[in-house]
Amino acid sequence: MLLGKKLKEIAEIAGCSESLLSKLENGHANPSVRMLHRIAMALEINVASLFEDDGSTTGLVTRAEDRPLIDTEPSRGGHGVRMQRLIPYADGHLLQGNIHIVEPGGESAGYLEHVGEEIGYVIEGEIELTVGDEVVQLRAGDSFNFRSERPHKYRNPGSSVAHIVWVNTPPTF
Repeated sequence: MLLGKKLKEIAEIAGCSESLLSKLENGHANPSVRMLHRIAMALEINVASLFEDDGSTTGLVTRAEDRPLIDTEPSRGGHGVRMQRLIPYADGHLLQGNIHIVEPGGESAGYLEHVGEEIGYVIEGEIELTVGDEVVQLRAGDSFNFRSERPHKYRNPGSSVAHIVWVNTPPTF
């Protein structure tokens, strides 16, 4: 039991089977980002806490060589996307900043919707960002902002790797 909830109740809230939760817990399956969000909501926690750092790099400065790199492919269901944390996750942070590294042809795993707000700045390369019904092409130097409750996804239609500084509040991944 977690938070007084039985596995069956968590599965019902998350919209999955108890079997899937067991496989995830034992490392025999990889959830999509949507499933991670649903499980986190069922557990009444933040998705980012599932990727919590060990605390060894906390402090005022995080050196480039010490930034955690998360390969999102197994957990997100998309492909060609990695995230480099600007600072390690810690409970209590109001913001979360990452550098999204998107390979040519790489894309997020479908639409996401969650509480909060997001801003981004394309450092290099290009991405196609879809927010709701709007589809915009962004290139190096462009920035964006949207409410996270709006369904959103992105992809790299270009021929070079894209790097995007992506900040959201509250921390969600």
